[in-house]
Amino acid sequence: MRNVQARPKPQSCALVIFGVTGDLTKRLVIPSLYNLAAAELLPERFCVVGVARCGISNEALRESLMKGLHQFATRPVEDAVANRLLECITSVVADPGDGSSYDRLKEQLERLEAARGTGGNRLFYLATPPDAFAPIVRQLGRLGLLKEDPDAWRRVVIEKPFGTDLASARVLNAELLSILGEHQIYRIDHYLGKETVQNILVLRFANGMFEPIWNRHHIDHVQIIVDEQLGVGHRGSFYDATGALRDMVPNHLFQLLSLVAMEPPRHFDAHNVRSEKDGVLSAIHCQSEEEALKNSVRGQYTAGKIGDTEIPDYRNTPDVRPDSATETYVAMKLNIDNWRWAGVPFYLRTGKALAMKRTEVAIKFREAPFAMFRCTPIEQLAENYFVIGVEPSEGITLQFNTKVPGPVIRIDGVQMKFLYKDYFKSEPATGYETLIYDCMIGDNILFQRADGVEAGWRAVQPLLDAWKRVGSKGLEFYPAGSEGPPGAFELLKRDGRSWRKL
Repeated sequence: MRNVQARPKPQSCALVIFGVTGDLTKRLVIPSLYNLAAAELLPERFCVVGVARCGISNEALRESLMKGLHQFATRPVEDAVANRLLECITSVVADPGDGSSYDRLKEQLERLEAARGTGGNRLFYLATPPDAFAPIVRQLGRLGLLKEDPDAWRRVVIEKPFGTDLASARVLNAELLSILGEHQIYRIDHYLGKETVQNILVLRFANGMFEPIWNRHHIDHVQIIVDEQLGVGHRGSFYDATGALRDMVPNHLFQLLSLVAMEPPRHFDAHNVRSEKDGVLSAIHCQSEEEALKNSVRGQYTAGKIGDTEIPDYRNTPDVRPDSATETYVAMKLNIDNWRWAGVPFYLRTGKALAMKRTEVAIKFREAPFAMFRCTPIEQLAENYFVIGVEPSEGITLQFNTKVPGPVIRIDGVQMKFLYKDYFKSEPATGYETLIYDCMIGDNILFQRADGVEAGWRAVQPLLDAWKRVGSKGLEFYPAGSEGPPGAFELLKRDGRSWRKL
């Protein structure tokens, strides 16, 4: 959101990474720190404490992280920059089930802070399974490691999923807020690190041409699509207990929805922006279980082929139950109960093992009257779409009608496209750089607040309850490499609409 070149360096601090040997740290956290280091956006006095449940030497940890950096880096790795970053990393053993290990962690952390001159500022990054969030924070709170004073800040970064339903999200929020202040909690969602997602705010509120038509009078409906080509892979145990709805909708898709549908904030700051985003999620119409079943479709992929890759049946994935009713695809229709969006349906869909990878927000404008074209050889005008592309191409597309050259009045749809790569020169990034940097400077504008998390779960809870009640009844199957279950297309067809075609 800010010009990277104009960003100041964060204050000196210690970054404590729980789960330092895990996949998330290797794939995203360390490459992001490397990119920040290359851009000279890490603090002058800085140290990284890598916390693992099993002992690993400093040398072995640095070697492992260097190997992962070369594998997952988004740009060529310069040894001087990488070595300078990894030299800051120290390995520490701590297990949430062993309180004494946290006493040793405190001693080692305080020694490192004194040696590095970090001033007591601490950022704790919980790159761990969700069931470790509360136990870790509990131990840190017991030792006073999270207590702030006028000269030192203490912050905690928590990955998704934040709860598994409304009740568990409330319990987790209550426990964390009994130890931390809301301003100390950074619930991270990597989608909000993507430039195109951040640009939705600028697009809407820095351009006077959009706001007058961004409402129910001009917009017919909104589609939010997150299609994935990959199957579940080696995540069978996690995914079978989670499913597409829990994994994607209350976080990724709802973050996109809130940015598209929010009211203009009074000021461009964390409190006002997050309040407007949370207000939209709170305004999502709360459906009954019967309405939820009618307005949703869930599917599960069977064996198929994507390109040259054979995808096995989901139920044959390791650690997946042979009779699993877990959905790998979900589509739904939602309504927002406020003046701006009354009567405008929001169609959301996400799924695994689909024909192509696509993340976009497609805003469909109302059709123009056909009256003046009744005497011309035209049956139907092209649909007017405003499309915000997030993946694989970042950009914006406007689809509209124009006359085809020639003596006869013929109309065809054309597109105007803006692609980030054509206009801006920037180094490839993971999407986490902005988020980690914002954690260090204390800007939580891109992070979820407790009430927003609970509002998201409240909106999907009727689906969770209804699907649990009916079991596998209503679960549709679709072959890997297809466009998804037929019911997803019927969901829009019965409203006289269809998913946007590429």
